[in-house]
This record gives sequence, C-alpha cells and structure tokens, in this order.
Amino acid sequence: MLDDDMRRLVAAQGLGFVATVRPDGTPNLSPKGTTEVWDDEHLVFLDLHSPGTVANLAANPAVEINVVDPVRRKGYRFRGVGQVFTQGETYDRIVRRFARERGTDPARVNSAVLVRVLKADRLVSPAYEGGATEEEIAARWRARLLSGESE
Repeated sequence: MLDDDMRRLVAAQGLGFVATVRPDGTPNLSPKGTTEVWDDEHLVFLDLHSPGTVANLAANPAVEINVVDPVRRKGYRFRGVGQVFTQGETYDRIVRRFARERGTDPARVNSAVLVRVLKADRLVSPAYEGGATEEEIAARWRARLLSGESE
C-alpha cells in the first residue's frame, strides 16, 4: 500500500497533520512531528503531548493523516484506523526505534499510535491547474516562504 514515493515524502517531511473525530462529532486536527512509515501498511506517530488525539482515537479509531511538501505543494492523504499502545511488545518496539533513530527519550512518550492505512490518495495543489511545472511552483513557494509573505 505505501509505495516508494509515499515513503520518501513522509521521511523527508517528518510532519503529519492528524485528523481525528471528537466525541461530539467535530473534527480535531493536530500536527505530529513524529510521523513515520512503520511498514508497508502502517504509519506511526508518538503521543508526546497529544491527550486529545489519543482520547479521540479511543472513542473512534478513524483517522486521516496528511503529509505535504509545502514547497512543491504536493503530498498524500492517508486514511485508516488508529490503534493506541501504552505498553507491550508493539509499544516497546516503536519506542526503541524512535530512541535509536531519532534520539527520542522514552520517558517523554505517553503512547504510540499505529495507523493501518486503508486508502492513500495524492494531494496536489490547484496551483498546478494553470499548467505550471513543479519547478515553477517550487520556486514561487520557496520565494514566498523565504520572504515571510502570507497567502
């Protein structure tokens, strides 16, 4: 399910915007700087300061994670089911990997969330609709980001 381009983008960005559903049915969106590909079918992120996201997943495991390159204005929308781990073998494996690969202090981890991806779709900005190339879009947005200009 998770192809090479998806893996590349998630690794390069390291930031996913995680959408969950609150018990009252309203959306909750929270950026997760620990978003990574776990395996061919799963994304993972850590709960370092995410009590709302974790509570929402306990009530309703539906989740969507958007990972986007802000310069190229392209990315992916990953829809799936989240499972929260606070202990056990899966939790230990996830926490060890983050400690080894990112230097994350295990004492900071409240829980780990494994998301089984059921559907993945490309996200592409409407900026491309006029026929602009990726290089043109990237140059324009890079200049905007460097100038501090807002949309």
